[in-house]
Amino acid sequence: MSRNPLQQRLISIVEPVCQAAGYELVDLRFTLEQGGWTLRVAIDRPLDEHIDPDEVPADRVDLIDCENLSRELSAVLDVEDPIPQAFHLEVGSPGIDRPLRTAAHFAHFAGSEAKIQLVAPLHLAAGDRRNFKGILQGIEDGHVLIECDGTAFRLPIDDIDHARLVPDWDAVMKGKSGVGKPSAKPVKPGHRPSQKPRPHKPEDDRSGRRERDASIDRPLSEVRNKEQG
Repeated sequence: MSRNPLQQRLISIVEPVCQAAGYELVDLRFTLEQGGWTLRVAIDRPLDEHIDPDEVPADRVDLIDCENLSRELSAVLDVEDPIPQAFHLEVGSPGIDRPLRTAAHFAHFAGSEAKIQLVAPLHLAAGDRRNFKGILQGIEDGHVLIECDGTAFRLPIDDIDHARLVPDWDAVMKGKSGVGKPSAKPVKPGHRPSQKPRPHKPEDDRSGRRERDASIDRPLSEVRNKEQG
């Protein structure tokens, strides 16, 4: 998904190590921060298609997992030496607002709300647009499908700079993962749904009266380990 040659090189080194250790590489970022260059690696257990995204997995990445993988990655990066300057290595869990990187990620979390930013703006009739926030609809022919405010967009996955899930914090407080298809919002106690007339063609009955229909409106904590590379 990334067009950055160094990031592609780092993914090609880091991802096989993660997979061999039984983890999935969720995201990888190499950035210059206040303390210097940082290689930030987010890992998780492999996605299980038999578990609904809105359920919290029983087996999640913890501090021990991050420490063990950090040591393995440090050894491999020392040998491969893809980064000429000094850097910090951080290995952590993806957090509730999980990054989305691969086609499998976008497919698995279809129905969830997400934010997507493109490398370059998408040229639309209404103007150029780079940022999208809406409901994921899956992936098709190398394009991520997302619906934003009732409008469907097809975004080339290779043009995505970064993408993240937008968690439902109400669901999180109820013990859910906060992602997946949104649940219906409960009606507040004492609230009475309003009734508004819906205009339609009048029909005459035997008494000559006109009938009008009425419609009812219905209304994580992140784990990280730092290690000097």
